[in-house]
Amino acid sequence: MSRAIISFFVFILGINLAAREAAKCNISFEIKNHEDSFISLAYHMGEQQFIKDTIYTDKAGNGVFKSDENLERGMYMIVFPDNDLFELIISDDQNFTVSCDRNDIINTLKFEGSEENTAFLEYRKKWMDFQETAANKRQELQKLSNSDSISIVREEISSLEEDMLGYIRSTAKKHEGSLLSSILYSMLPVEVPEFEIPFNVSNRDSMQWVLGYHYNKEHFFDNTRLDDAGLIRTPILHGKLKTFFSRTIIQAPDSVIPEIRKVVDLASANRETFQYVTSFLFNHFRQSQIMGHDGIIVMLADEYYLNGKADWVSKEFLEQLEKDVAGIRPSLIGKKAADLTMETYAGVFRSLYDIRSDFTIVYFWEPNCGHCKTVTPALRDIYREHRNRGIEVFAVCTQNNRKEWEEYIAEHELDWINGWDPLRSTAYDFYYNVRATPLIYILNKDKEIIAKKLPVENIVDFINTYRRINSQ
Repeated sequence: MSRAIISFFVFILGINLAAREAAKCNISFEIKNHEDSFISLAYHMGEQQFIKDTIYTDKAGNGVFKSDENLERGMYMIVFPDNDLFELIISDDQNFTVSCDRNDIINTLKFEGSEENTAFLEYRKKWMDFQETAANKRQELQKLSNSDSISIVREEISSLEEDMLGYIRSTAKKHEGSLLSSILYSMLPVEVPEFEIPFNVSNRDSMQWVLGYHYNKEHFFDNTRLDDAGLIRTPILHGKLKTFFSRTIIQAPDSVIPEIRKVVDLASANRETFQYVTSFLFNHFRQSQIMGHDGIIVMLADEYYLNGKADWVSKEFLEQLEKDVAGIRPSLIGKKAADLTMETYAGVFRSLYDIRSDFTIVYFWEPNCGHCKTVTPALRDIYREHRNRGIEVFAVCTQNNRKEWEEYIAEHELDWINGWDPLRSTAYDFYYNVRATPLIYILNKDKEIIAKKLPVENIVDFINTYRRINSQ
């Protein structure tokens, strides 16, 4: 071979290597029976899916997704025009080929140059076989009536479930360090042990539940690789966070806040995961309607946002958050309520702190508020029935038409303490975060806030429960 020819081949090889280096992501698609069409590359983000890019296939059904930058690690989808799809893993090696027949994707899908996706495909096929076998066993169980036969099939199902978990573990271990491994480990459930409780212990079932609850809570994220940001672009991390913070732990703020700190601390090993987990928690609890969860928002703001750790949010967002938190903070459950001294319908000034009662209901309302017209009479009836049982009402009208206020009080015989502060000189709207009416707070005898935004129909049950718990 002449030197000229050798030089030519070296030159061509150099061009090909340079092209490969320039395209950090180069995924080729060979799709039979999908000529002159298009496919979309989509990815998971929480509960949603987003299109990353769309490429067109030629007359042979071939196309290439190419990028000068690596795609972010995660579980992606190839979506066809009719929304049919298959999933693949985008990890560190992003130069490979995908082939299939559009008419039979499941049985023809192949990956060349991607060991991780080949293993993922093998796992999916094996898992489908497991599920089919399990479904058949459950159908068989439903048809049985003989107790011995039922026991046998139940043991077979239990053994199959162990095999399924074992397969997940072995596959995850085999591909240790890969995104596939992180995904599979995260799918493993917490195996709560059977605790040995002495027979002479009373409430053994309750004790078993408490021990199981704490074990499950402490080990829930043991198998979740929160240092692998690729889990963000799968449905798994979002689902685990939602399950844990919605259904696994007790929803009282005192129970939730320590768990937030633990999970965020685990996620802090990776900046991207830290951002995702912190943002998830903020949005999750901001949307919560559970009483007291606004205290969780204050905690998240103080410990992660307003101290500069959430450096991904805008200055405008932080300024608004600081204002919102300042409005929430004085009226958090557990705080001592701000004193209110107002002129009353009776023509004298009354102070909230002067009320000597086991419980004080602070009620913000308006005569012409549609919802108030339902709540006010209902609260009046509760007050009349329980006023001699340690309950007082301090009602504050939030509008400035004195005539309407006085006429409504007289017409509906509201004989509780009716406060009047049209100029809002007591700043009740700030201290009690009054943004809409009706609004109900319940204070204990020390004037500490023990409930707020409580539906009127729940007041009596709440007070009775509070009495029972605090008398023990």
